[in-house]
Amino acid sequence: MINVCLADNFPVVHYGVKSYFRDHAEINVISNVGNFFMIPEALKNREIDVLVMDLELEGLTSIYEVKAIIKNHPKTKIIIFTALSEQIYAPNAIKSGVAGFVHKTSKLEHLGNTIVKVHNGTIVLSDAIKRNLALIAKQNKSERLYRKLSNREIEVLRYLSDGKKNNEISKILNLNEKTVSTYKLRLLTKLNVTNLVDLVNKAKTLEIV
Repeated sequence: MINVCLADNFPVVHYGVKSYFRDHAEINVISNVGNFFMIPEALKNREIDVLVMDLELEGLTSIYEVKAIIKNHPKTKIIIFTALSEQIYAPNAIKSGVAGFVHKTSKLEHLGNTIVKVHNGTIVLSDAIKRNLALIAKQNKSERLYRKLSNREIEVLRYLSDGKKNNEISKILNLNEKTVSTYKLRLLTKLNVTNLVDLVNKAKTLEIV
């Protein structure tokens, strides 16, 4: 059996996923956590083969924290199960070391198939994301600068869209406030806007936030 831990903010998601896989021939959801801070304890106490987690999980502030889990628990595969845009978030998540990305609009059957595949060593992405990654790989550095946002830029953009100030973001991400300002300027350049209001609106239009 594949032992799975589900990390999600909402009890209804826990109930739905656990109910769906209750009689599954290969998958056993043996652990449920409601915030990011509970994950290390869950992985320490139980032998977890696959961790299914939301990028919007309470307490998770950066994709670099996901990378830390991967480093500390190399035998546990991670699948991102989220409502955030696959087009925007999947490439960086995969580059960070996660094994699969499943959008919450997908059927639970697809989530189950992904769990089995990543457990067997396959990285699971949609065809659209595979094409996107292939295009990015072919671009030179200057082209990538205008076509793709980094992990940190996406994180800063999300907090800016939530109304956070530079000093608040610096504390959340443990960055120097000047560094946050630099990321903000890069975002303005890459998204071809001149002010914060237009930046947030552009991000929403592109489904980045």
